[in-house]
Amino acid sequence: MRISASSAAFAALFSAVLPAAAAEAPVVVTSIAPIHSLAAGIMQGVGEPHLIVKGGGSPHSYSLRPSDAAALEKAAVVFWVGDELEVFLEGPMKSLAGDTKVLSLAEAPNIELLPFREGGPWAEHDDHGDHGAHGHEDHAHEDHAHSGHGHEEHAEAKHAHDEHAHSEHGHEEHGHEEHGHEEHGHEAHADHAHGHAHDHAHEAKGHEGHAHGENDMHIWLDPHNARAMATAIAEALIEADPDNSGVYRANREILLRRLDQLDKEMTSELASVQDKPFIVFHDAYQYMEQHFGLNAVGSITVSPERQPGAQRLNEIREKIAELGAVCIFAEPQFEPRLVGVVAEGTQAKTGTLDPLGADLEYGPEMYFSLMRGNAEALRNCLSASS
Repeated sequence: MRISASSAAFAALFSAVLPAAAAEAPVVVTSIAPIHSLAAGIMQGVGEPHLIVKGGGSPHSYSLRPSDAAALEKAAVVFWVGDELEVFLEGPMKSLAGDTKVLSLAEAPNIELLPFREGGPWAEHDDHGDHGAHGHEDHAHEDHAHSGHGHEEHAEAKHAHDEHAHSEHGHEEHGHEEHGHEEHGHEAHADHAHGHAHDHAHEAKGHEGHAHGENDMHIWLDPHNARAMATAIAEALIEADPDNSGVYRANREILLRRLDQLDKEMTSELASVQDKPFIVFHDAYQYMEQHFGLNAVGSITVSPERQPGAQRLNEIREKIAELGAVCIFAEPQFEPRLVGVVAEGTQAKTGTLDPLGADLEYGPEMYFSLMRGNAEALRNCLSASS
């Protein structure tokens, strides 16, 4: 597992104030990297949690490797956001031992949930016919049958809000488990499964909402939610491992103070660009936008596994002109050409945001690096237009 040098330095800095670990750590499993980072912060001095979705793997279509299945089988505690995000874990969760504690962090106390934004600049219009003009067949008719990458049930069972469909490129798993790159890079490369894919399979079912609910599950991008998750993680570990409760409590207090400081830093950094309108590649950032008072005015696509058609791209260009959007943000997992196509002929600049931090070091510092990196990207691109 990759642990950054700054994380090690932080652990050394506070080692003098932490109680000594009293017993061997329980096996703790986490689903995605931001959750792993918060859990790793609480567990410093006791042990390290196991991370399932490494690198740019997709929480929607990820296929469990043997090491992941073995960790789940031994797990005393499992932390995930919930079945609206890590769809691939629904089945395995049902087969866990009865004494395994499973915590859905979307249901933790004091978590603020936001509904999906639909309508206007956030809606994916029915422009299936436009796909041919861009060299893409209508994915709705294909049911995303990329069996080698765990998409068999994709179009039939879920409305995948965030899947980064790079599996079409045919890249195999790299298998570098020791470096945390299982299914990394060019594979499914998605961050979250939510209910917005407007394919024909779902239309046949009446499109009565999302597979499991109507809430946006990018909850970690709000520092207040991160605070609530850290508290819930600590309480679960204290209950599961009372012998090390003193370490968990001390780490919780340190982590909460650091999250408060992060919140203040980001508030200050983003204050000067709050009124600047911008476009995101897909609607993954409303928790950050609302918390810091930012002015996102639309997304290029709601369903990143499908290329937006010409109609959608024209609508976004019109939105840029209408509202004077000064920046369009790509994501490292998605086709950057689309952002260039949208920006062409406008005055908008381009930048990059990443909701998962696919290329960051795993460990207690990862969450802070993720949030600071996105704040810096926002400030740099938006302030450049001043």
